[in-house]
Order: sequence, then structure tokens, then C-alpha cells
Amino acid sequence: QIYRRMLAAFAPQPVVMRTLDIGGDKTLPYFTIEENNPFLGWRGMRFTLDHPEIFVTQLRAMLRANVELDNLRILFPMITTVEELDEALRLLDRAGQELREEGLPVSRPPVGVMIEVPSAAWQTEQLARRADFLSVGTNDLTQYTLAVDRDNARVAGLYDNLHPAVLKTVAYIIEGGRRSGRPVNLCGEMAADPGSAVLLLGMGVDSLSASATSVPRVKWAIRSFSHAEACELARQALQLETAREVRCLLND
Repeated sequence: QIYRRMLAAFAPQPVVMRTLDIGGDKTLPYFTIEENNPFLGWRGMRFTLDHPEIFVTQLRAMLRANVELDNLRILFPMITTVEELDEALRLLDRAGQELREEGLPVSRPPVGVMIEVPSAAWQTEQLARRADFLSVGTNDLTQYTLAVDRDNARVAGLYDNLHPAVLKTVAYIIEGGRRSGRPVNLCGEMAADPGSAVLLLGMGVDSLSASATSVPRVKWAIRSFSHAEACELARQALQLETAREVRCLLND
């Protein structure tokens, strides 16, 4: 019922729903997961694939809510291997088949993959062949690329999504999406920063997802630059060696 209200409120515009994404810094009071290193542990798709009864129930609810509206997009979080995506898609098809056998006219909606870890980033094209769109989660991708826990005060200063390694990884994902003919969305703190937004558009990202309060500033920045200027900015940034140099370039 909640999913149906969400889809109906925005129809015919698409609504992207992420499947259950817990673990790391995302906790549930009624499902405690205690681990020594939760960010490298039982989270995202790893958790839901180990609990198909939860996963399939959620997928069935999404598919049922989408009947006749047809504006649902499903996003799988924290994919780290091709096998995980294959299994998630198999369970999605199972949920759809069950509902059709029950007499509901459900169809498989477009499916996206969240690329949040280096292993997924470097298999972008393999994942894109199985999915309909890609979504780059820059907060976790930065954390895993730099091996920095952004919630740890001792090392938080090392966390920087303008680090050249992060920028090169994002550029690789965007290029992989382009070669595969799949749109690439980008979310996280990076998408909410005006300078970074222009840089990302120069790299070729198709869409940005940011908090509502950030949208006016980001839109202002985008409208202040031509596409050619954004591409040149991206070209220069990808040649720099430190995050400080990239930040100075954007500020200038």
C-alpha cells in the first residue's frame, strides 16, 4: 500500500525503489547485526540474498504496486559480483512468475545496479549487460576506494571524493555505461556539490541525485557552464595528482 501511494503520487514519472539496504551505517532497531567490521560485512545485497524470504516479499510488493501504473524502477544496492546480480534477477523473475500465476498482470520493470565498491566499478560493462541502468553511490565508493571510514574521526580527514583515484574510477564507470548503452546516475555528497556536478557532467554522467536543498545550487552551476567548458574541466581534473589540486581547479 505504501509503495502504491508512492508510485501513484509521481505517475507517470519514474520512481526508483531500492531494495532493502542495511548494514554498515544503516541499521534497523528490530534486526541487530553485530560485526567487528560492518562496512566489510553482511550488508546490502549480501544480506538480502541470504534472506530470500525477505527479498522476494519486498519484490512482490513492488511489482504488485506497479500494476497499471508501470513507472517503477528497481535498484539493487551493494552489488559486488556478477553472480550476485544474476541471483537477484533470478529472484525478481521468480517473484513476477508467482504473481502472474496468481492472476496479476505484472511485468518486469527496468532494473538498476548500485556501483559502490571497486570490484563492481571494474566490472561495469559486465553488470551493464544485465541491467537497464547504473547508479554510482559516491559515498561508499569513495570510502572503499580510499579505505577510509568516513565516520571515524581519526581518519575522516582522508575521506575526499575529489581524490584522483575516485575521479578516475567514476570516469571509468561512466565510460563503461556509455559503451554499453546504459544511462548512469550518480548520487551521494558528490552530486550535491555544485563544482563536482559540473565536473561530473563533463565526464558524461546522465543524471544526478541530490537532496532537495542542494538542487537549486547545483542547477545554478550547471546552467552557468557550457557542455564544452564542463568537458574541458573534466579533462583537466583527470590529469591532476591530488584532491587539493582538483578542488583548486573547481574553485577557480
